[in-house]
Amino acid sequence: MQDKLREHIEKVILLSDEEFAFISAHFTVKKFKKHQFIIQKGDAVKYSYFVVSGLLKLVHTDDSGKEHIISFAMEDWWESDYYAFYTQTEATLSLECLEDTEVLGLTFENYRKLCDGLQKMERFFLEKSNFGFLGAQRRILSLITSNAKERYEQLLKRYPSLFQRVPKSLIAAYLGVSRETLSRFSR
Repeated sequence: MQDKLREHIEKVILLSDEEFAFISAHFTVKKFKKHQFIIQKGDAVKYSYFVVSGLLKLVHTDDSGKEHIISFAMEDWWESDYYAFYTQTEATLSLECLEDTEVLGLTFENYRKLCDGLQKMERFFLEKSNFGFLGAQRRILSLITSNAKERYEQLLKRYPSLFQRVPKSLIAAYLGVSRETLSRFSR
């Protein structure tokens, strides 16, 4: 599990064994079952999660009870309710396991310790944040400039493995279309 974290970090920065030992000491191993919630709306958000194995969905549930899927997160991705994590406020989003999932959790306090104790980690987290922002911006642009079929094709091109792992009803919800509409696209 720690090897996957090191490989992930070293895609951005190189680490000595001592530096990685310092980093890995700040993470907590957590295991969850399929359908288990890691975060629920109203919870204190204690961790940012690095996904070692499994699949997650981040969801906003509106006042009428309708779920809006914000994102999926699979191996080698990070996920949390980041607004609540960084502001240390209650969750407005829920994070649910779509498969049995293993993560490495990083508390906000340990995040700060890593950034303060190892400048390389500040750079790592900045780059991860930047790419997360770019992905969110690309999704927003897709929602306002592309029709449903184009959004489907973009998602299929970027993340083909999602279509093998995520039920079509959830792909449809993520794209903002009905299950029937999605079925027409995938013929």
